[in-house]
Formats: sequence, C-alpha cells, structure tokens
Amino acid sequence: MPAPHFRPAAAAALAVALGLAALAGVPALADGPKDNAAENVRPVPPKGVAVDPAVVKELNAGLADLAKAIADATAAAGGNPKLLDLLPDVEIYHKAVRYAVEYGEFFAPKEPDAAKKLLATGLQRAKELNDGKPSWPTATGPVVRGYRSKIDGSVQPYGLIVPKAFGDAPATKRRLDFWWHGRGENLSEVNFITQRQGGGGDFAPADSFVLHPYGRYCNANKFAGEVDTFECLEHARKHYPVDDARLTARGFSMGGAACWQFATHYPTLWAAANPGAGFAETPEFLNVFQNEKVSPTWYEKKLWHLYNATDFAQNIFNLPTVAYSGEVDKQKQAADVMAREMKKVGLELNHVIGPKTAHSYEKNAKVEVAKRVDALVAKGRDPWPKEIKFVTYTLRYNTCAWVTVEGLARHWERASVAGEWKDDSPALKTENVTALSLSRPGKDGVSPSKVVIDGATLELPPNAGAADAVLLGKHAGKWVVTSALSSDAHAKRHGLQGPIDDAFMDSFIMVSSTGTPLNEKVGAWATAEMKHAVEHWRKQFRGDARVVADKDVTAKEIAESNLVLWGDPQSNTVLAKIADKLPVKWTKDGVVVGGETYPAGTHVPVLIYPNPLNPRKYVVLNSGFTFREYDYLNNARQVPKLPDYAVIDVTTPPNARHPGKVVRAGFFGEKWELLADDGM
Repeated sequence: MPAPHFRPAAAAALAVALGLAALAGVPALADGPKDNAAENVRPVPPKGVAVDPAVVKELNAGLADLAKAIADATAAAGGNPKLLDLLPDVEIYHKAVRYAVEYGEFFAPKEPDAAKKLLATGLQRAKELNDGKPSWPTATGPVVRGYRSKIDGSVQPYGLIVPKAFGDAPATKRRLDFWWHGRGENLSEVNFITQRQGGGGDFAPADSFVLHPYGRYCNANKFAGEVDTFECLEHARKHYPVDDARLTARGFSMGGAACWQFATHYPTLWAAANPGAGFAETPEFLNVFQNEKVSPTWYEKKLWHLYNATDFAQNIFNLPTVAYSGEVDKQKQAADVMAREMKKVGLELNHVIGPKTAHSYEKNAKVEVAKRVDALVAKGRDPWPKEIKFVTYTLRYNTCAWVTVEGLARHWERASVAGEWKDDSPALKTENVTALSLSRPGKDGVSPSKVVIDGATLELPPNAGAADAVLLGKHAGKWVVTSALSSDAHAKRHGLQGPIDDAFMDSFIMVSSTGTPLNEKVGAWATAEMKHAVEHWRKQFRGDARVVADKDVTAKEIAESNLVLWGDPQSNTVLAKIADKLPVKWTKDGVVVGGETYPAGTHVPVLIYPNPLNPRKYVVLNSGFTFREYDYLNNARQVPKLPDYAVIDVTTPPNARHPGKVVRAGFFGEKWELLADDGM
C-alpha cells in the first residue's frame, strides 16, 4: 500500500520479513510526506544487498543446470500439449532466480539461500516433466503455478491453496477466492514464490481454492497487474474444477485497493467481494495518507475515472460486498469514501470495523467477516439478475451481467445503464450510451421478443442460438436493432478505446528504429525513452519487453500485437508507412495538431491510435506506460498520466514525473478524430 522505506542499518534484517509480511496484510513502513519530493525519488525496487561472488557463481551454475533441464524436458515432451502446457510451472523458478542475480534483487542476506532452494524445486519439476510424471498438478495444500502471459510472453507465478478434498474428488467444482496481496517493494519473484510455497493467508474457507496472484509485483493490480488476475483465472480454470458461480474477490491493504477495483469494475463476475483497508481513489487518499496536495492537469483528472472505484460506486448494487477496516487505521478512509459515494445512489455499505485496531484484522471482526462472506458465497452468483444498475466512464469496463455497453457518446464522462426484466422482456434506461448488446437467450432461458429502451419499444428478431446477442445502436438519435455495432472501422470500442496505457494490457512489441532521425536531439530523446520504457517495464511489470527492429517486423506481429514505434517517420520504417494516416502529422517541418504546428527539432508526438496496418490493434508512438518513478512510491499515484495524445518539448529533460515538457495533450473523439474542443 504505502511505500515502505528501509533505513540501511535495518534493511538487511527486515527486508524479507516485511516483503513477505505484506502478502499477509501486515503493514509496511512508510515515509509518507517524505515521498512527496519528486526531485529526490528513491528507487523501486530498492537496491539489493551485496552477495558473495562465490554464491553468485554457484547460483549462475544452478541457473545453467536448470536451463538445460528445461530444454531436456521440452524435448522429451515432444508435441504433447499437456506436458508443454506445464513448462511455465518450471520456468518460473529459473526466471525468479535469474532476475534476482542479474539485476541485484536480493534484498536480505538469507535470500540467496532461498534462491538455491527454488533452483532445486525447479530441477525436481523439470525431472518429473522429463519423466512424464509431474506431481504438482494433483498436489494439495500450497502449490505454486505459472503461466505464459499474452502481454509480453513472460512466465508469471501465482500461488494456489488446493483443498485436501481435491485429492479424493478432483472433478468436484469448488469455490475459488482471489486474495490480492499487500504492498511489498521487496516482493521479488524469489520472495513471492518462497512465501507461497509455505502457504498461509488471512482466510482459508473450507473445501475451497484460494488463489494468490503475484500481480506483476507492486502496482495494486492495475494495467498488466490487472490482466494478471484474469490470466491466473484462465489458467486455474484449465487445470482445476473452478465453480464460476462462487468466485470471491478479497484482499487487504494494497490488496484491498485491488479488491475495490475488481468489485466495482467487474461487478457481476463475483459471488461476493471483501475489501480490507487499501484505497478506493487517488486524490483524497493521497491527501489523507500522504499529506500530498494533488494538482492534476485537466486530462489527468479525467483519467482518474479509469481506476477511481468511487466513480463506479453504483455498481456495488450488483455485488454483495463486505468491507473491513480497523477503527484507527488511516486506510479506513477507503471504505468511508466508498460508503459516502454509495449513499449518494441509495446504497449502504456492509462494513465490519475492528475496534481499536490499526492496519490489521481484529480477531473477532475477522470471524464476523468470514461468517458474512461465507454466507454470501454459499448462495452463489446470480447468473441472470432481474435488475442491474451499471456505471462506466470507458469501454475498457463495459459489462454487467446480461448487458454490454458497446459505444459511448463521449469517453471519460459518466455513462449508465439501468435495466430490469418485466414480463419476460428487458426495460432499459441509458445515459451517454450509443450502442449496447444484450445476452441471449434471456432470463430462465426465454428469449425476449421486445425490449424497451429509453421509452422506445423495439421488436427483436428470433433468437439465432445460445451464443446469439441482440445488438442495439443509436441512429439519428433513435435506438434501433442492428446487425453491426458500427460501420466505422475506427470507432472506439472495448479494447480499442485508449488511453496510451491501454496498449500495455495486451500483446505488445517495442519497435526500434534503424534509420537516421530527422533531428539529432529528437533521435537521442527517443532512444533514451525507449531504453527507459524497456527497463521500467521489467522493474515494475516483471517481464522482458519484446523488442524488434523496424525492418524485421513481420505480418504475424502486426496481426497479433500492438506496435510501440520509437523514432520518427524518417528513422522508423514502420512509422513511415503509416505517418500520413495518423491524425497528428509529423514531418521534417514540424508536429501538426489541428491548426497548431510545433517545431520538429524540439518536439515529439506521443499517441495511441488504431494501427492503420491492422485497425484491430493499436499503434503507439514513443511512449511506454505513462506513470514514472515518482508514482511508484504510492500505488494511488499509479494511474495514467497522459491521454490519447500529447506533444512533448524535448528541450526540457525527462524527470521522475514527465518524459519532457507536455505542451499539449488531449483525447481523440469516439471515431479517433481530433476534437476542436480538446487538447488545449
């Protein structure tokens, strides 16, 4: 949650303890207001401790042995998809130790010994896989699993508590609780896997799976950390009998913040939600906890709508929620602001408070929380609620039970759908919505013959099958049944709506330039910023970004990945192919945005846009994820800092907050067009 700060004298003794304790909800130390100085930002992750060269040599030898064992197991698996699917379960051990050794991420003297044990476990798994007899997929108790992420091809770990009953009845569907961990700046893969192999946790419901995501380190499960949750769920569903009607969202501290996020943004995925402490929005929390006076730009303020759970408070209507706070915990603020916003829309927060308790679970309150949550989960998620009330500000978050919002009149302004089934037909009322789809068949398997939307009655065509959906769109201000969402290939839609950070929630490739830049200063800036983006992707999202030279980009990569282009139209051949198709023009004379031209020798555009070579994917110009070093110090700061496009004056050097001086920034319209009233 808050940023822990370890004094040098105490770091060696406390690093592992606090890094692992964060997983269990123990509060981490924090400097608070001391971390408000953008000109003096300490590194996250922190600098590691010195390790004996002989130990490093031993670990490198172990890594070589494990790499060979993985190669042998891969060869032995041949084309067997079941065995090949288990390779990430072995590779996570190699990656964990490699990162710690290669990047100096041992934070306490005992951690190299933990790394040796992980190498031994990896070798044992590789041997079992080589023999075709892997034991861990059927093991009970604490098990560490791994998957390969679609985002960057990296292997990512997660922990799973497998109930003992699974061994006797492996086909029986069981409840699964997500538990998102607390903040830990020392939470390397070595520390996470070591902790998860030991099991433990605040709650262990009987005969249930408990899934502990790594969340790609310390980002409050945002962006790639958010996608991690769904990739973990997909992997768990593939290997274990998960009861989708009894998924539960839970977490404490930073994990409580993640829980608020997943509860309000995906309200009908869960049977129940149980956030503890944490934060629920950015500005008020930073003021209360960090004593930080936040002064956002107009576009940063709009972008708070992406992750501010308070803006989505209406969605708790659709999700039974039990919040927990310690009575004297500063982070009780999260539940308090959620209760305030819920009250505005007629909802009351179910809030258990631990008396005289700071940042932890009080014993009796913990029992009460478990009792309330278990009762809710026992009922299971209603797959087809009679009534829904849903709010969003972006098509990134667009689904509530049987309604999916497919188009907005304007992004980053409040959009809502209220729906209720009456006489076997849905009645809907919308605001700021231009297109939506309704799942079919309808409630109780009955497909409606009509829908009432904003007072208009529309006759519906016969159901074409279980996977069919009813598409509704606004044309000339009137709702009609339609067969396609939009004839405009560039209309904003789910997964193709921006802002820049959205490109890093799916498969992406960094495309480096090989040509001569238009300007030496601009070329040097682009080279340095690409290096920064690659380095900080590894540090903050724990993956090796895939980098491809412009001349080597393949048709397959264009078809499957978002392209992040570095350089200018002269230096980057891929950018040269599409430069004239972008709404922001970039020539040797300048960067042209609408009627404004910015000098080419000192200005660079950064933007996100549907790739003209494949409009189903993004193209990004000269930007990685947009929050920087200052924002790593508190998770509430880890939100988008740039909208759909910006113009950067590179005569101002990059710093811990900005890639240069932002002289203009704005959002594209709903058809990815420049807006006359935006960006100034």
